[in-house]
Amino acid sequence: MAERSAADLSGSPARPGFWQRRFVQPVLAQLRQGVAPDRVALTLGVGTACSLLPFFGFTTLLNLGVGVALKMNQPILHTLNQLLGPVQIGLILVYVRTGEVLWGGAAHPFTLGEMFAVFRDASFADFLTRFGWAGIHALTAWLITSPCLILVITFGTRPLLRRFAARRTV
Repeated sequence: MAERSAADLSGSPARPGFWQRRFVQPVLAQLRQGVAPDRVALTLGVGTACSLLPFFGFTTLLNLGVGVALKMNQPILHTLNQLLGPVQIGLILVYVRTGEVLWGGAAHPFTLGEMFAVFRDASFADFLTRFGWAGIHALTAWLITSPCLILVITFGTRPLLRRFAARRTV
């Protein structure tokens, strides 16, 4: 005959252990958080915009902060962030050039390779001196285009996600 725990004998449910409370339950809560079709659509829109921020090293923190603040599904946000890494790199110059047009500034020709080399080899102050305005231009263009991107992706994916959810519940 199998041994029974004290919780089974008393009739009260067993209290979850340390790992269950501190690791398993929070991870499961993150996986389940924001999985309604409309929330997933919004997560895809916001996650795409945050993942295309034209500054390296900040998209993960931005996705984390926005996801926590808006109670979005973190696994979706961070998977999207990883998938959009190559797109982010490709859009940096597009954002810079768009920002130059918006600011009415002259185009400063440079390549991403040149920017990476200066970042790697020069001081941070030298990097900012050389590319500071390019960063402001890129940020301006990103700030203007992000709301449009969020709306297009959110409302574009919502009907598809609603249909998918309806099929799963039937």
